[in-house]
Amino acid sequence: MLITRKLKDTIATRLMVIITSGAVLFFVAIGLVLLVKGLPVIKSHSLTELLTTSNWKPMKGQFGFLTFIVSTLLVTLLALILSFPLALLSSIYLSEFSSQKIKKFFMPVIDLLSGIPPVIYGVWGTLTLVPFIADTLAPHFVDFSTGYSLLAGGIVLAVMILPLMISIFLEVMESTPQDLREASLSLGATRWETTTKVVLKRSTSGILAGVVLAISRAFGETIAVMMVCGNFTAMPKSLFDACYPLPALIANNYGEMMSMPDYESALMLAGFILFVIIIVFNTVSWFILKRIKRSL
Repeated sequence: MLITRKLKDTIATRLMVIITSGAVLFFVAIGLVLLVKGLPVIKSHSLTELLTTSNWKPMKGQFGFLTFIVSTLLVTLLALILSFPLALLSSIYLSEFSSQKIKKFFMPVIDLLSGIPPVIYGVWGTLTLVPFIADTLAPHFVDFSTGYSLLAGGIVLAVMILPLMISIFLEVMESTPQDLREASLSLGATRWETTTKVVLKRSTSGILAGVVLAISRAFGETIAVMMVCGNFTAMPKSLFDACYPLPALIANNYGEMMSMPDYESALMLAGFILFVIIIVFNTVSWFILKRIKRSL
């Protein structure tokens, strides 16, 4: 009986190791395939030229990715700036100040927003947000804007990642033991002081992890952002200028120019660049998160 149990434990352990290793190898395989497919354009053009120039003219053999990289980072950063304060304050209210009735009403709504397909957000942005920016908001700041802009893409992306951030923040805050809240209140602290100095401090690492997950999702969003950002290959100089993120570039062009090897290779390289950006961001965030946990 004892030998049988040890054999089962050994088999289960090795099976878990194989499954985990398979997941890691699958992740590595994705990066390698994208890199191999992108090598032809790297061989015909220097990597410095590809990453630091903005000339995108496939018919002339010019593949500058700088505009797309900058657009991807700007749209994601704008979405984070718009969504993070709302998500944090909403989570604080639902966790620490709202009644159970209000919480029971809003939580299903937040879950529902998380499940809405991205194309619905894109349609909403196209029909309401783009005309508002073009006709009402932009004329106060610039001479002309079509509404399909960096601002539209950032707002739509912020709305998309907002429910995810609220759900994660709320779960993290609610994991704070009630004893800590009661101890703080018994020492004379107000509810707001307890929230900021006890709950938020203890939840810092979890909040950062939620931000990382939200940004990782934002980097890869394609359809909704593609529908409202304008998809114009020029460096955006203001919030009201069109932009062209990497996911939109791949979605718009892949399949159309498969007869041009360099063009296909350039699109695969675009996918690899996006892959590397996400890895670098998550790695840096992991180190920051680790340092925060040590300091707590």
